[in-house]
Amino acid sequence: MTQQLEISEFIEQSEHIPVIDVRTPAEFAHAHISGAINIPIFTNEERTQVGTSYKKQGKDKAVILGLELVGSKLAGFVKQAKKIAVNNKLLVHCWRGGMRSASMAWLFDTAGIQTTTLNGGYKSYRRHIKDSFAKNYKLIVLGGMTGSGKTEILKAMAEQGEQFIDLEKLAHHKGSAFGSLGQLEQYSTEQFENNLYEDWKKLDEGRIVWLEDESQAIGSVRLPEELYIRIRKSPVLKVNLPKSERINWLVKDYGSFDKEKLKSAVLRIQKRLGGLRAKEAIQSIEMNDFHKVADITLEYYDKAYNYGLKMREENSVFDIDLNKIMPDENAKKIIAHYPLLSI
Repeated sequence: MTQQLEISEFIEQSEHIPVIDVRTPAEFAHAHISGAINIPIFTNEERTQVGTSYKKQGKDKAVILGLELVGSKLAGFVKQAKKIAVNNKLLVHCWRGGMRSASMAWLFDTAGIQTTTLNGGYKSYRRHIKDSFAKNYKLIVLGGMTGSGKTEILKAMAEQGEQFIDLEKLAHHKGSAFGSLGQLEQYSTEQFENNLYEDWKKLDEGRIVWLEDESQAIGSVRLPEELYIRIRKSPVLKVNLPKSERINWLVKDYGSFDKEKLKSAVLRIQKRLGGLRAKEAIQSIEMNDFHKVADITLEYYDKAYNYGLKMREENSVFDIDLNKIMPDENAKKIIAHYPLLSI
């Protein structure tokens, strides 16, 4: 009989044993365990056929149909599995830990591959990662107005030994209307959460975790509710920099992008900017006056950010004044500064 593992041990073993996801290509494409390999028992169309048969004709007829559909594919499944197995071992899961994973595990075991399935399937993995995001890690949020170079400061802090999870890198988006420029296509929110968990599970619970101050939505993906609640309740160390510095940083960051893409970004916040200011910003793009564009858009982003700060708990925001955007130097100042605060 194929061995089953609970989710914690399954995840532990997945560090050195390949994971095979036997769900359909569509299920896998939507979201999957990071690093898993898809060997689908059914195509998307076949899964629909079997499901329809189950509803209309019952389990027995659906099982027979399933066997007819996969019969000719069994040898191919085994050949793929033998190429993927490490030390002749594989981990297998489906959606609920039901017939699909049990059937594929039986096939692999019969072919001589030591196969273990996940009790509760992918569904149990999703419950597990949701629970992990609610863990009581000590979080500190690095805040500051748009254009303060927060991500670069946090990267420098990580190089200097601090724990940091780069939410924007994982989201493939920088959070603003301009945030998709130069980024890879975004995953589904579910896949974003799965990828985030891969970094989250490596954290040292005894040390501070730094995160950047984000809205719950980062482009089209959303932070897990469990984590977002924690972020909103965590202390914020807010960096203050001159607006001129921030404008220069934004021009450096975005000024080289295609003008039409910049115009589209401005139009996405046209209602918030106001028609006249949006028109000025677009005209400034056409005239290559990117400093003016940054100045106009910061009027909106600064107001929005200050409003968000007011929604935080009283006495949870701590300020640090910086003169220039120099990530390495600013990181050193913050690391030296935050233990002096009542955080």
